[in-house]
Amino acid sequence: MGDQSSAERSAMRRALVLAATPGVPMVADTRRVGCVLLDEEGRTVAEGYHRGPGTAHAEADALARAGDAARGSTAVVTLEPCNHTGRTGPCAEALIAAGVRRVVYAEGDANQVASGGAATLRAAGIEVEAGLLADEAAALAHVYDVARREQRPFVTWKFATTLDGRSAAADGTSRWVSSAAARRDSHRLRSLCDTMLVGTGTVVEDDPLLTVRDAEDRPLPVQPLRAVMGERDLPSGSRVLNDDAETVHLRTRDPEKALAELWQRGRQHVFLEGGPTLAAAFLAAGLVDEVVAYVAPTLLGAGRNAVADLGIATIDDALRLELVDAVLVGEGPDANVRLLARPARPERKDH
Repeated sequence: MGDQSSAERSAMRRALVLAATPGVPMVADTRRVGCVLLDEEGRTVAEGYHRGPGTAHAEADALARAGDAARGSTAVVTLEPCNHTGRTGPCAEALIAAGVRRVVYAEGDANQVASGGAATLRAAGIEVEAGLLADEAAALAHVYDVARREQRPFVTWKFATTLDGRSAAADGTSRWVSSAAARRDSHRLRSLCDTMLVGTGTVVEDDPLLTVRDAEDRPLPVQPLRAVMGERDLPSGSRVLNDDAETVHLRTRDPEKALAELWQRGRQHVFLEGGPTLAAAFLAAGLVDEVVAYVAPTLLGAGRNAVADLGIATIDDALRLELVDAVLVGEGPDANVRLLARPARPERKDH
């Protein structure tokens, strides 16, 4: 059993990697889920993961790839198999029909509509174990959980800065504050979101494309929604208005109203890449759930700050974040540090 347990733990780690596959933005009520099927010797039979709304769930994806080899296997899944018919059929029934012998999952499904898969599997005589690498699975579900709780999209604010906190030089030039390696990494993070959000000022000044590209600078087949927030009209020739991805103009300066409209459109995860004014508005409203900062070993001495005035006059009132992760991205002169931080207790201010 020791070898089997070790194989299941390794398979769960692989399932978590599959669940976080770049280029698969989750929207609305969808979850990131990965699945690995193991034979009786602990060898991988097939893998699968959920690719978004309307596509096969991770278990169904793995079962289809395994075919008859799924019979007698152990399914290692990051989330309790669903027990309802929605856009697709119930995964619990699919596992039973395929003849799976054992199911190991990390996190129970808190969605009352979809939960109950474990009980259905046990009733069919399938051995079920819950809680393997549950903490890691919960971290993967962080965006989904916050969005469900707050009833609005989760907001990741990303920016690049020099060591002295400048996002652009004194003449306004900002390409490139971050390194090529950091920009590639940023596109990887973009690919995990379903919405790119900037302000009208960024569109007018920088004319960004706001698409997601791979390491070879090729556009990914699935693109996030491009959202531009602000009341003024956009220049007709703006690149954000081309056909590379869908674009919506949110004609408001209120972050809460913008997120409410995006929530109504089924959006779950917003990647905020606007300028310092837009960032300050979201921070002041308590609507930033995490911050991703790429810090370059560069000094400018003057220039634009990454965030505008937050109305903080004393150090005691500083907006303090909890550092979650710090990673060196790239090597040598191309290296930047990526910092991930989150508010310790995110709160929304009354308006």
